[in-house]
Amino acid sequence: MPPRPKPELIRTTLRDRAYDGLRNLLMAGQLAPGEKLSMRQLAAGLGVSPMPVREAVNKLVAECALEVQPRSAVRVPLITREHFIELTTIRINLEGMAAQFAADRITSAQLARVRRYHERFRDSARSAKPNSSVVIRANQKLHFAIYRCAQMPTLLLMIETLWLRIGPILVFDLRSSPRRLHTLAAHECHEHLVSALEHHDRIAARSALARDIESAAGYILSLDRLPYAKAS
Repeated sequence: MPPRPKPELIRTTLRDRAYDGLRNLLMAGQLAPGEKLSMRQLAAGLGVSPMPVREAVNKLVAECALEVQPRSAVRVPLITREHFIELTTIRINLEGMAAQFAADRITSAQLARVRRYHERFRDSARSAKPNSSVVIRANQKLHFAIYRCAQMPTLLLMIETLWLRIGPILVFDLRSSPRRLHTLAAHECHEHLVSALEHHDRIAARSALARDIESAAGYILSLDRLPYAKAS
C-alpha cells in the first residue's frame, strides 16, 4: 500500500484550498462589500472543515481582504469613496503596465484565449437574461488572461492583491440591470483592447485598459453608494 499522507501535509493542502477558494470569490466579485458569512457557511461552501477555513480567513484578514466580526462571523470590508478612488488610480497604472507588456509579448495561442474570454463576457452580458455572476467571472478571467501575457509574476501578484479589495466593489457595476449590462462601456473598451493586443500596439492597449477601468469607476461613484471617509 502507498504511504498515507502526513496529517500536517493534508492540513496545509486543505488550508491552501480554502485560501484559493476565498481569494477567487473575492477577486471574481462573488462577495459584496459588507456581506457577512459564518465560518461554517464558508467551510460548507468550500467543502472543507472549519479549521483550514479559519486559517485561510486569518491570512486574508492580514491582507485587509476580509474582516473578522464577533461570534466568528466574517465580513467583506466596506471601502470608502476615497479609498476606492485611490485603488482605481493604482489599478490604472499597474494594470495599464500589464496590458502594455502583454501587447509586446502575447502569442497567437494566448490571443485566441483572450478573444474567447472577451466573447464570453460580451455574450453573457448581452444575453436576454444575463446572469451577473457569470458576467463578473467572465470579466475577471478576461483581465487576468491579459495580465498573465505580460510575463511579470511580481506585477501579477500586485494586481491580484488589488483585486482582492476591488473585486467586491465591481458588483455595483456588473450586477446592474440587463439594460446596463447590454450597454456597458466595457464592451467597446474590450474590443479596442483585444485589437491593440492583436496589433502589438502597447500604447493603445494601455489606453483601452485605462478607459475600461475609468468607465466602471465613474459609474460606481455616480451611484453614491460608497461611504465617505470620516473626518479626522
